[in-house]
Amino acid sequence: MVIYPDIEIQNGRCVNLHRGHMEDPIVYHVLPVEAAQQYVSQGAQVLHVVDLDNVMRGGHDNHKTVLEIIQAVDVPVQVGGGIRTIEGARWWFEHGASRVVIGTAAIEDRHFLHELCNHYPGQVVVSIDARQNKVMCHGWTEETIYTPLEMAKDLQNHGVAAIIYTDIDLDEDHPEATFATTTQMVSELNIPVISSGTVKTLDDISTLRLLPNIAGVVVGRALMNGAVALADALEVCHQADTHAEFV
Repeated sequence: MVIYPDIEIQNGRCVNLHRGHMEDPIVYHVLPVEAAQQYVSQGAQVLHVVDLDNVMRGGHDNHKTVLEIIQAVDVPVQVGGGIRTIEGARWWFEHGASRVVIGTAAIEDRHFLHELCNHYPGQVVVSIDARQNKVMCHGWTEETIYTPLEMAKDLQNHGVAAIIYTDIDLDEDHPEATFATTTQMVSELNIPVISSGTVKTLDDISTLRLLPNIAGVVVGRALMNGAVALADALEVCHQADTHAEFV
């Protein structure tokens, strides 16, 4: 399982959104490029970077900040946040992104997704965010009629490289939230699944690691606020599986 340290950028700052609210972010006092360099120095093998302003089609232009990250580290960087056109994805690939993450556009426009995957095989990841078993769009503000598993099974047939599944209920500490849907996703899909919104402690890393076919986990707030140390998370991921012997 791969750890994807998450760097979310709003107005040029490292932030995290509490319950998805763009207007009241948690702001971290570290520059995005410094956070990226720290993660890589601690062993990160890949980074996940999101331009939150671009998600909502407005605000600060964070392209320069994301480019600084790509140029400052020697690991792959997958970039997401409001990428809605072939030209927009191409721009990121031409400027060093290893993969692009598509959210709402993939859900609303299958023709665009299919064309993008044909142009860039193995480099397109789709993000599915769900609250109470319904897929959400447009920065968690609009609910669709689809369950995350229904959506993922349809999208995997369009050639996407992986699915990032964000469990909003777990992210928002819903009292009835469990790992059940994440477990179902990794069990029933034929493409890699990357979990998101599920890690608050090191124990969560241990739980996810044991799921069948889990490809990775995006970890943001827990790393930024120090609840989880990246070195410890990586150590858990690299532990050998143990099996009891019957005598």
